Amino acid sequence: MSQKKQYIIGIDEAGRGPVIGPMVICAYAIEKEKELEIKKLGVKDSKLLSKRRREELYSKLIKLAADTKVKKVSPAEIDELRKSYSLNVIEQKIMLNLAKKISVKPIEIYIDAADVKEKRFGSVFETEFPQAKVISKHKADVLFPVVSAASIIAKVQRDKEIQKISKVTGIDFGSGYPADPKTIKFLRDLFKKQNKFPPYVRESWDTAKKIKKEFSNSKKLTDYIDSS
Repeated sequence: MSQKKQYIIGIDEAGRGPVIGPMVICAYAIEKEKELEIKKLGVKDSKLLSKRRREELYSKLIKLAADTKVKKVSPAEIDELRKSYSLNVIEQKIMLNLAKKISVKPIEIYIDAADVKEKRFGSVFETEFPQAKVISKHKADVLFPVVSAASIIAKVQRDKEIQKISKVTGIDFGSGYPADPKTIKFLRDLFKKQNKFPPYVRESWDTAKKIKKEFSNSKKLTDYIDSS
């Protein structure tokens, strides 16, 4: 009699912090006995791998997976959801939804926790998956190969979305993160020229709000001077 297959799920995101582009979340399921196989592939936190290496691993990980679910959360969706929820809660809800859509029943779920309180972030998974051991940890993409796999898949798919934006703009806008001067210059030039942000910008980010306010105040002052 063959032994019943056991499955584990790893969940992670790519693009939580940038002001440009979507956040991509992945739930990656694999047979427990294949965990060593993905470890041997050399999976690790996607940020520690080159773009080429991530893409090489991507196809191999997809083939080894029992199931994979991915959600691309657009800037417009993020902006709308942030009217009601924190980014941590948004991430938690989407991760849980993806895990519930996985076609196999897991015995273990590993989550890269966004909350400062790791257990609090994983508590909803414990409720929804009472049969599974839930491990919610910071740096889970470094600690657990199955989360590293989810991290790589999410990152590769987000990179593809960023490439689409780059083709549309024809401009190197840097990393897309608020701390990147190249990104800030790109956003300022863009808003100055169009007097609005395109759909690939997260307008609920303080970075975008400050730029809008800056040019709004500048316009009001110009209007005042011109009319006097």
